[in-house]
Amino acid sequence: MALAFIFPGQGSQAVGMGQALKDAYPAAREVFEAVDEALGESLSGLMADGPMETLTLTENAQPAIMAVSIAAMRALKAEFGVEVSAARFVAGHSLGEYTALCAAGAISLPDAARLLRLRGRAMQQAVPVGEGAMAAMLGAEMDQAEAAVAAGQAYGVVAIANDNAPGQIVISGVKAAVEAALEAAKAHGVRRAMMLPVSAPFHCPLMSPAADAMKIALKHVSIAAPAVPLIANVTAAPVTDPETIRARLVEQVTGRVRWRESIDFMQGEGVSCYAEAGAKVLVSMLRRHIPEAEGVALTGPEELEAFAASLA
Repeated sequence: MALAFIFPGQGSQAVGMGQALKDAYPAAREVFEAVDEALGESLSGLMADGPMETLTLTENAQPAIMAVSIAAMRALKAEFGVEVSAARFVAGHSLGEYTALCAAGAISLPDAARLLRLRGRAMQQAVPVGEGAMAAMLGAEMDQAEAAVAAGQAYGVVAIANDNAPGQIVISGVKAAVEAALEAAKAHGVRRAMMLPVSAPFHCPLMSPAADAMKIALKHVSIAAPAVPLIANVTAAPVTDPETIRARLVEQVTGRVRWRESIDFMQGEGVSCYAEAGAKVLVSMLRRHIPEAEGVALTGPEELEAFAASLA
């Protein structure tokens, strides 16, 4: 069985996240403590007790989601001897790319926490609240989405932000341009298109100020070759060279998350099992994309134990 570890992006945050792992495993507790120390505040307290509106702020949600995923991975190793090197590849959706690199030993846990705090703030501040928007096109083919985006560009910046799975494409940009693209999508036969409740237009050219901030921050961070290749969001291709990884992390702030293509690439390389550390968002996408693939959500002690037993 060829395995890939995959790591979720923003949207999987919830009050109480990671608590079962924290209660069960010393290695998981150490992750939360290290993240708190790196950030100089009790993010773990916010994760445990809320309030939800504060946890959902991009600057908090991004390091929090990473922390839960790394807690699951560290517990897998400490309790069951499952190393990241058991996988052929690692991949992460948007912020999950940082998590994947941390899990694979390319970026330290404190650096990952600080980078994601900065990334979250920079992405939130890149566009004034209310000026940008994101929308989902459900059931859309890529050519339909591209035609709709082209129509919307008459009203300002709009681009395809996420190609998540067949029939699930997300667009991002200036609010008026996104709204125009949604109207055009209906004319092109897209059965369902809707605005998303997000605070900023991620993964489009409007995020250029955030990309600039990340370029500066990443210059001062040590990046090693990962233990297994990373499938990069912006290319859907494997990468191991540290300087190339650094460049890809900057590019993905404004670039398209090519998640469907990333899964297709790994599937073509023989991967048949995808283990999502810390959530079950990507596993749900996988079921719609490649029903015959095995998706495992590593969210709590029972799931970790069963997964480790399946590898024995």
